Amino acid sequence: MKHQKIPLLEEAFKKAMLARNRAHAPYSNFKVGAVIKLAGIDKLYSGCNVENASFGATVCAERVAIFSAIASKGKVPFEYMLLVTDMNPCAVPCGICLQVIAEFTYPEFPIYLSNLTGVQEKVMLGDLLPRGFTSFT
Repeated sequence: MKHQKIPLLEEAFKKAMLARNRAHAPYSNFKVGAVIKLAGIDKLYSGCNVENASFGATVCAERVAIFSAIASKGKVPFEYMLLVTDMNPCAVPCGICLQVIAEFTYPEFPIYLSNLTGVQEKVMLGDLLPRGFTSFT
């Protein structure tokens, strides 16, 4: 993927690969790493998927990254997310993750989709979740 200079994108990819390697995925064998970058500062938070025999207790990498950032910094603005899997074409976040991303970002929020060779595509949250909701009011 050709792209303009995105702050810390290469480092985000490396951190997502490392997180992916730490994934606990004994049931699906589908390892995922994710990184979210905080807006305005050079800070990255990573996450990996953590499966559980009670499948409802499984947590995706995207949510782990977001929740780690919030646990560390509180509710802060995010600049982008990067996701890495071994799929080609690249996987996109699941519906639950898209809804969580929507809670803390905006429709034009960039998500970089990657496989093991690097970033392949940039998509916007609104394209993946065109009718998401963020409140009940």
